[in-house]
Amino acid sequence: MQADFWHERWEHQQIGFHQAEINSHLQAFWGQMRVPADSRIFVPLCGKSRDMLWLRSQNLLVTGVEISPIAVHDFFAENGLEPIVTQQGAFERWECDGLVILQGDFFDLSAADVADCAGVFDRASLIALPPEMRTRYAQHLTNILPPAVQILLITMEYDQREMKGPPFSVHEAEVRDFYEERYAVERLQALDVLADEPGFRQRGLTRLDEKVYVLTPR
Repeated sequence: MQADFWHERWEHQQIGFHQAEINSHLQAFWGQMRVPADSRIFVPLCGKSRDMLWLRSQNLLVTGVEISPIAVHDFFAENGLEPIVTQQGAFERWECDGLVILQGDFFDLSAADVADCAGVFDRASLIALPPEMRTRYAQHLTNILPPAVQILLITMEYDQREMKGPPFSVHEAEVRDFYEERYAVERLQALDVLADEPGFRQRGLTRLDEKVYVLTPR
C-alpha cells in the first residue's frame, strides 16, 4: 500500500474505486456542514473524483491532494479544464477555476498547504488504507487541519474475511478511536448498499454498510 501500489493501479486503470457519478451522500448531507459560501474544501486522496466539481458548483473552492499524476491529468482533461501547473513545496500544483489539485504524497502536506480550508470531504481516503496506515493518516490529517474545520466522512463496513481491500472495512469503533479525542463524532446514516453494488457481491460480500459521519471539532 505504498506509493508504487497506487501508481500501478492508475497506470493499469485498475480504478474500480473511482465513482463516475457524484456521491449521493455528499449531496444529501453536505448541508449538515457549517461551511460558508466561497470557503475552500479539502478533498484528500481525491483521484479524479467528480465530487470536486459538485463542491465547486456550490460556490466552494476546492483543494485536493492526489499521488498519481495520471489521475490528476485525467481529472482536468476529462472535464475540459486547462490548468496552470506550478510548484508548491513538495507538490506539483494544478489549478483552474477555483479547483486545485496538489500532486504528491498526502503525508508531505503541511499545515500551510491547507491553512485556508474550512471543511473536509473524505469519501475515499480512510477506506483506501490498511489498518497501520489509517492511524497515521488520521493523525496527520488532524494535525495539519485548522482547529475549527469539520469533516464529512464516508466509510464502508463489511466482514473483512469475505473480501480483501481496498476498499477496506472501517468500523465505527475505529472511527471513534481515531477522532473522538478532538472531534464530536456524529453518525448521520448507516445503510446496507450491497443490493446496489453487484461488483462487491461478486467479490464475495454478503453485507455492505455505508456510514456517513460529520466530525465537529470540540
